[in-house]
Amino acid sequence: MASSSRTLVRLAGSQLGVTVQRLHPPMTVSTSVTRSVAGFTTTSCARKPALPSPFALIASTRPVASRQFRRCYADASSPPPKKKPGRIRSTFKWLRRFAYLSILGLVGVVAYDGYKDRHPHEQYPPDPQKKTLVVLGTGWGSVAFLKKLDTSNYNVVVISNRNYFLFTPLLPSCTTGQIEHRSIMEPVRQILRHKKAAVTFYEAEATKIDYERKVVKITDNSDIKGDVSETEVPYDMLVIGVGAENATFGIPGVREHSCFLKEIRDAQAIRTKIMDCVETAAFKDQTQEEIDRLLHMVVVGGGPTGVEFAGELRDFFDEDIKKLIPEIAPRFKVTLIEALPNVLPMGFSKQLIDYTESTFKEEHIEIKTKTMVKRVTDKTVEAEVTGPDGKKSMVTIPYGLLVWATGNAVRPVVKDLMSQIPAQKDSRRGLAVNEYLVVQGTRDVWAVGDCAVAGYAPTAQVASQEGTFLAKLFNNMAMTETLQNRVHELSAGLNLKPGDAAEVAREIESAEKQLRRIKDIKPFQYSHQGSLAYIGSEKAVADVAWLNGNLATGGKLTYLFWRSIYLSMCFSTRNRVLVAMDWIKAKIYGRDVSRE
Repeated sequence: MASSSRTLVRLAGSQLGVTVQRLHPPMTVSTSVTRSVAGFTTTSCARKPALPSPFALIASTRPVASRQFRRCYADASSPPPKKKPGRIRSTFKWLRRFAYLSILGLVGVVAYDGYKDRHPHEQYPPDPQKKTLVVLGTGWGSVAFLKKLDTSNYNVVVISNRNYFLFTPLLPSCTTGQIEHRSIMEPVRQILRHKKAAVTFYEAEATKIDYERKVVKITDNSDIKGDVSETEVPYDMLVIGVGAENATFGIPGVREHSCFLKEIRDAQAIRTKIMDCVETAAFKDQTQEEIDRLLHMVVVGGGPTGVEFAGELRDFFDEDIKKLIPEIAPRFKVTLIEALPNVLPMGFSKQLIDYTESTFKEEHIEIKTKTMVKRVTDKTVEAEVTGPDGKKSMVTIPYGLLVWATGNAVRPVVKDLMSQIPAQKDSRRGLAVNEYLVVQGTRDVWAVGDCAVAGYAPTAQVASQEGTFLAKLFNNMAMTETLQNRVHELSAGLNLKPGDAAEVAREIESAEKQLRRIKDIKPFQYSHQGSLAYIGSEKAVADVAWLNGNLATGGKLTYLFWRSIYLSMCFSTRNRVLVAMDWIKAKIYGRDVSRE
């Protein structure tokens, strides 16, 4: 019985050991064995498998069981995997990020540009040993010339009756309050302060150029005058960029009764007169005939300036005046008078001319082509109309506002200079210049812009390219003189240093090579970039150079193109920001209809 019990215990132990080995790696325990060898007693340790207790067995089997339980059964369902965003959603996400970065970049550029404007660098003082270069005018040609000119090569003196540059393409927008006039003005002193060398500026009218004595007589025409209001400015080199004045073609009453559109004061006068006509037409007990006359706006000149002003005027009444004074809105009328057979006679294709005329018809702007103004009174325009059959007849057109936007005339100071130069006796429209813009029959006198006759249309684009070309010419002349002096010095010292003769000869050869390259200046060649015009109702026409031909387009997308081009053409970042803010302000709140 006892032996059978021991057998059962051994069997149970062996089975328990098998179970433990399956669950855990074999564990060993140390046992001591004492041996007697040659009178010495030694003890050795032997490793034997150790059996765990029942509690250790239960604890060791619990993790395995729980893992097996989790594999077979789940207490709760696992969350579904997140769906990847779609392609459209990802695109909008990246576009949003790009917009944020673009806005931050734009703000950074504007802030940096403003910082540079407010903190100009130090300028070199004038050097009396250098030649005196006098620049007359601050228009497109003169400012483009000053912008590219290296003023460290000359003592530069600028004379103009206005101390700012005016971005004239947006001047029609100032007449209706779409853009504030100061947004398109850039102070000349701000421009000159950022030049490398100091530039002297006098706000004065150039009344006479004495070609023989090489002096310019100037007069202070400001309201506040000092002890000296007239003086003379000597010059070594002279650049004339005084532009042109309004041409009346000798028609009686034009200068007395019409408004011009060439300067800021003209735009301000037009804006005041528009509101005068509106408020007078809304006056109590005003007759219907007088209301019709007061609200009839007549524009003479079918060029880009006249077309843009007519479109701006129509927008002003349709978008603002009609909402504020609806009782007089139906009686408002705009008439455009042009002596030629069609409007936009220069720079636009026949397709765009037809599109402009059809758009004006939709906007109820009347176009009178082949109509020549003969006389202007304080209330009427007398004109001669040529009919389709060639017969001519006289018409009388009553008006409330008359804007004269056609023709250029030579300024008195230019006429006086032309009378001093025999080679200019046949010139009628201005100073005749050669291919390098040198006034014919003179030496050291150049002309740019509307006062120069170079065979191109009197536009801002032509004047700007002429000024840029002339600045490059002057920079090359200064560099040529410097290199020639250098060659002369090297040649004079060639025999004094025989040991360095080879090196000096190489320097002379290099300087002469530069001289040949600099002297190789091609004559001025105008590159027409295209023509743009706003025609109202947020539409514009554009005839721009594209590859080897022209691209003619019109409509609302062209209007966005027109705005972007004019915005990029503004002189400074400050002007661009102000113009953009004016457009946004007018779009949200409307144009300002205040009289002043």
